[in-house]
Amino acid sequence: MEFLTDPIAIESRSMDIIAPYLRDLNLSPQEIKLFSRIIHAAGDPDYARIIRIHPEAIHAGCTALKAGCHIFTDVEMVRTGINKRKLAEYGGEAHCLVADNEIARLAKTQGITRAMAAIRAFGQRLNGAIVAIGNAPTALFEIFRLMEQQEIRPALIIGVPVGFVGAAEAKELLIAKSPVPYITVIGNKGGSPIAAAAVNALLYMLDA
Repeated sequence: MEFLTDPIAIESRSMDIIAPYLRDLNLSPQEIKLFSRIIHAAGDPDYARIIRIHPEAIHAGCTALKAGCHIFTDVEMVRTGINKRKLAEYGGEAHCLVADNEIARLAKTQGITRAMAAIRAFGQRLNGAIVAIGNAPTALFEIFRLMEQQEIRPALIIGVPVGFVGAAEAKELLIAKSPVPYITVIGNKGGSPIAAAAVNALLYMLDA
C-alpha cells in the first residue's frame, strides 16, 4: 500500500481535498485559510457550514498577535495545541490556569467550574488579548460576565466549547451579543483542537 510520508505533501493534499467544500461560500483568501485549518483539525468537512466569523475577527486577531498579545485558554489542551514557538516570535505567550491549585480551591469555595475560576483570575489581563475557549461553556459565559460587569475587552474571542450542556447556548450568545470580534461554530461541535487550529491559522497568516 502506497501512502504519503512527507508532512508538507500530506498537508497540501489535505487542503486540496478540503477546497471543494469551501468553493461556494464566498470566502476571502484569509477566511479560506481559517476554515481549512479548522476543517483539517476536525477531519470533518461539515464544519464548512457551521463556522461563524465576525467581519473584523481575522484583522483583529492578526493585529493583536503582531503586537505581541498573550493568549488565554480555558484548558491545557488548547494551550498545548497552540504553536507557542511562532507565538513567541511576536512576544506572546499562551496561558492556562485550570490545573492551578489555587484555582481549584477558588472553584470549590465559590461553587463554580475551574474553567470559570481561571477566567475570573485572569481578569484585566484579558484586555487586548486573545481568549481561546475550546472545552468549557462556563468559561465563555464568564467572559461575558467580565465584559458586561467590568468592561473587559479582549481583542478576539475564539469560542468553540464542545458538548451538550450550555455549549450551543454560549456560542449563540457570542454571535448575538459579543462586543468584540469572535470566531465560533454553531451547535454542539467544537473542542480544544478547533480552538488551537483557529489560533494557529491566524499565526500562519502573519507570514503572508
